[in-house]
Amino acid sequence: QQQHNNNRRRRTTPTKGMASSETQDGGNSKAKEAVFVVSEEMPEGSEVVQGYDFNEGLDYHKLLKSYTRCGFQATNFGLAVEEINRMRKWKLSDVPVTEDEDEEFKDPTVRQNVKCKIFFGYTSNLISAGTRESIRYLVQNKMVDVIVTTAGGIEEDFIKCLAPTFMGKFSLDGRTLRKKGINRIGNMLVPNKNYCLFEEWFMPILDKMLEEQKKDGIIWTPSTMIHRLGKEIDNPNSVYYWAYKNNIPVFCPAITDGSIGDMIYFHSFNNPGFIVDIAKDIRLMNDEAMSAKQTGMIILGGGIVKHHINNANLMRNGANFAVFVNTAQEFDGSDSGARPDEAISWGKIRVDANPVKVYGEASLIFPLLVAETFAQPEEKSAK
Repeated sequence: QQQHNNNRRRRTTPTKGMASSETQDGGNSKAKEAVFVVSEEMPEGSEVVQGYDFNEGLDYHKLLKSYTRCGFQATNFGLAVEEINRMRKWKLSDVPVTEDEDEEFKDPTVRQNVKCKIFFGYTSNLISAGTRESIRYLVQNKMVDVIVTTAGGIEEDFIKCLAPTFMGKFSLDGRTLRKKGINRIGNMLVPNKNYCLFEEWFMPILDKMLEEQKKDGIIWTPSTMIHRLGKEIDNPNSVYYWAYKNNIPVFCPAITDGSIGDMIYFHSFNNPGFIVDIAKDIRLMNDEAMSAKQTGMIILGGGIVKHHINNANLMRNGANFAVFVNTAQEFDGSDSGARPDEAISWGKIRVDANPVKVYGEASLIFPLLVAETFAQPEEKSAK
């Protein structure tokens, strides 16, 4: 009987957690309320996400132009194209003459010819890679005004005029390559004999430069050294040959941090006394920014080239336009990873600017950027 009563109680007593139909309906309503929150109307003119339709045929210009509305880094790429084209389009004649304007800049013809000064920076790996040809195109055609790079960004250009760099693989074993005298740059290979050829070419020039220093009192700076080397290489494949021909200053504050530094070191044993004045170059670099009516920055990679250009533009309370292309993140507080907004806080980019950072590897991104900007007629790229 006791067992019968227990079974009866189990049958008639509601199971713990079981809800009534009224409770179930209430829960359903709450869930719907959470899922189907009422939306506000999107602001007028909001762009719709829409990618390229290959049913319309293959048009690379239209494909890349569609990136702006694709989302993620494709959109940042599209915004970078627009920002670079704004740099290219700007002229002093676009803005009214101010009361305190210098007399020479009141002339309408002069104003029409004053353009945005473009500071262009890149790391050495981009000269080692095939992006060198895109860089050379800009310099050859006077599309940038001031260049900043690293020591490798200088010497690798000259070395490529003397001997080629080869394709390899990221996975090649370093110990095996070392035994063979082959240096790896990512998935590219540089035989060590290339640097021997560079030494044979560079050392006699260094002798001449030291002689001119002692005889004529010339004190070389990194930029005047690079100008001289561009003249000496006399090769139209060289970026710095065209920088020399077009009188585009090239700054390299860390010029001794590479093979050039190695050669200066070895040279100092047999022929000591060579001086490189970095203080004079910082004056020249900052003056380039100070003298400009408007400035733009295009910086590929990070480190010293990124900060050197940004810091020069601090002297004029910031650049008017800026595009950064790199893979660095900001979580570690590095300057390489810093977003443009951080540069605004320092006064290195103007507060009213619309800077863009593309998170991507520059050897992939930059040739496409050139294709949609500098390689386009100004009238077309401005549309």
